Amino acid sequence: QVQLVESGGGLVQAGGSLRLSCAASGLTFSSYAMGWFRQAPGKEREFVGLIMSSGWSTAYADSVRGRFTISRDNAKNTVSLRMNSLRPEDTAVYYCAADRMGSGSPKSSDYGYWGQGTQVTVSS
Repeated sequence: QVQLVESGGGLVQAGGSLRLSCAASGLTFSSYAMGWFRQAPGKEREFVGLIMSSGWSTAYADSVRGRFTISRDNAKNTVSLRMNSLRPEDTAVYYCAADRMGSGSPKSSDYGYWGQGTQVTVSS
């Protein structure tokens, strides 16, 4: 079955950096666009960014553009989210997700597979 497993979350001070990774199995990874989403307590899950199947194209939410970078390694079935200049408002559970249609959608409903999430906490 399809599994997406995130890792790399933790506690960091404002201004610091973290790198999240997502390891995928049970799917033809190179055929999927991959997205990152986050959900803060009491808030709806929101789009963070995505990378198309080839890795050539990315898109980001306005709130993270210029601070976060998504990359992927199709040979290793992994996708990463590099987060710089972290802010307290970036505190959330971060999820990776796979979109088989590969449309590059920011809508969570377009992603069929999800990881369990990893907590990121940014202290002020």
